[in-house]
Amino acid sequence: MKVASSEIKFDVESIRKDFPILSREVNGKPLVYFDNAATSQTPRQVIDAIVDYYSRYNANIHRGVHTLSQEATDAYEAARRKIQKHFNAAKSHEIIFTSGTTNAINLVASGFSTLLQEGDEVIVSALEHHSNIVPWQMLCEKTGAKLKVIPMNDQGMLRMDEFQKLLSEKTKLVFVNHVSNALGTVNPIGDIIKSAHKVGAAVLVDGAQAAPHIKADVQELDVDFYVVSAHKMCGPTGVGVLYGKEEWLKKLPPYQGGGEMIATVTFEKTTYADLPHKFEAGTPNICGGIAFGAALDYMNKIGFEAIAAYEHELLEYATEKLLEIENLRIYGTSAEKTAVISFNIGEIHPYDIGTIIDKLGIAVRTGHHCAQPVMDYYKIPGTVRASFAFYNTKEEIDSFVEAVKRAKNMLS
Repeated sequence: MKVASSEIKFDVESIRKDFPILSREVNGKPLVYFDNAATSQTPRQVIDAIVDYYSRYNANIHRGVHTLSQEATDAYEAARRKIQKHFNAAKSHEIIFTSGTTNAINLVASGFSTLLQEGDEVIVSALEHHSNIVPWQMLCEKTGAKLKVIPMNDQGMLRMDEFQKLLSEKTKLVFVNHVSNALGTVNPIGDIIKSAHKVGAAVLVDGAQAAPHIKADVQELDVDFYVVSAHKMCGPTGVGVLYGKEEWLKKLPPYQGGGEMIATVTFEKTTYADLPHKFEAGTPNICGGIAFGAALDYMNKIGFEAIAAYEHELLEYATEKLLEIENLRIYGTSAEKTAVISFNIGEIHPYDIGTIIDKLGIAVRTGHHCAQPVMDYYKIPGTVRASFAFYNTKEEIDSFVEAVKRAKNMLS
């Protein structure tokens, strides 16, 4: 993402002290963690919130009159309100806790299986993660709707001219990621949402890769659904959020049946609970939801403007250093990017580079990044992906670049 220079003081060394894992060694070398697009690291403040929950008030929520249950319920619902405020949702019951982005997408896809019919059309983009492709393929197989794809160009950007041609009165749903997990491209979701709404289509935005870097305002965007995962935002794994406009959440049927999502149950008929509980069957990840709220508190205290500006510095610095390496090609060269660099060196397999630099304590992701259509477009098996967070440093980038050079020399 392109960010103007900021005068905000950013004390990265102080921030790094909040992350216990950053002080460890891997293979006898200081850990350099550049796999943040897969999972970010967790600060002590969030770890403390997890320990506090299990140490002091571990109990089931919403159903108990005893003190621990009430305390857990209050903390869980306070976290929901923190998330509502962070994304500027109009109402707290528009925030549905899920097990993550994939679960949230499948919830929406399952609901729309009752609303689509043969001849309807849904649109996804060529930049999607598999979790924003496969559920819609399954939906189309079930309903007879047709799946269409917004193509991409060599820079890793969506071809918006072609998107306009795909839209019609048959378009019922549009699904696109806010940021490409494979390339870091920031998509023009505001324009996509406006265009889709003109033909009456609903829009779901996969915000998993954007949320750690960009503070999305769901009301300003006028998006119908927005989904995120906590573990990419300094929170725990196994918890995420579906934001949905109230009008849409009321239209969709429950995704799962069980406790909590009911109003009344008899053997003759069941009636469902109001939002948000209609979509939250069973005992939820209570601690995960509370910890997600703590993670948002932590990141907002630092400030997303400061985070974006600092990460942009890291992106520019790493890009310049890597491009000094002969035969290195970066995939995804949009001017609007988050702090992700996907690259290959000549014909060297990305897995081989990743394996060698791991021996030097450096963690990156290699492979197709659950975005095989992107790799097929470039006719490559995968890339080396380095993804930076606000707790990374230029010194770590220097170590990384030297490790890549060493791997290149060994493999050439």
